[in-house]
Amino acid sequence: MTNIPSLIELTKKGAHLGHETYRRFPEMSKFISGKKNTLHIIDLTKTRQCLKEARDFLKKATKESKNILLVGTKPGANDIVKKYGEEFGLPYVNKRWLGGMITNFKTVKKLIEKFNSMRKEKKAGEWDKYTKKEQVDFEKELNKLEGLVGGIRNIKEAPKALYIIDTVDEDIALEEAKKENIPVIALINTDENPNRVDYPIPCNNDSSKTLEVITESVLKAIQK
Repeated sequence: MTNIPSLIELTKKGAHLGHETYRRFPEMSKFISGKKNTLHIIDLTKTRQCLKEARDFLKKATKESKNILLVGTKPGANDIVKKYGEEFGLPYVNKRWLGGMITNFKTVKKLIEKFNSMRKEKKAGEWDKYTKKEQVDFEKELNKLEGLVGGIRNIKEAPKALYIIDTVDEDIALEEAKKENIPVIALINTDENPNRVDYPIPCNNDSSKTLEVITESVLKAIQK
């Protein structure tokens, strides 16, 4: 499977290490090969197969010009989401999911327009005519908007597909996607429900090394 990490590489990144056995979600059993001490071990052959299916979907989605959104707000994931979002030219959410980003995009779009307008005004030096205090207030508002919509500042419509790092942390994003029947790729650990997403990728989604190698592999499907 071209451009998909080998079993050895995934193992070196710790992708096979699941959570404690008592935390296993029943539907994850099909992705578990055994256990070591108190941890479940993820079957990386199935991880690679799921990764291929996710890549195939993204290739198709890209050809259909679907707007793909990367979502990862937890520590260890947010920097990776930003890095690959910018590298592959994809919108991303790495600070906080803004409720309604899918189900009420008209409201979110207004915030995006405000953010872009304020950036443009600052760059053009239009803030110089205001007092120092007013400029400080503008800067605070701009920074707040940056955290909310900075990663999605170039999108014109609601996303048509989601790539999610963790379904527990990004539960609201996942629920919005399900409500609008938007396909979801998600990295899932042994304590998560794989049936909630269209393209689950079983792996250790608490390991930044795992997140990086899998995210890069998935998004290279878009590049090709």
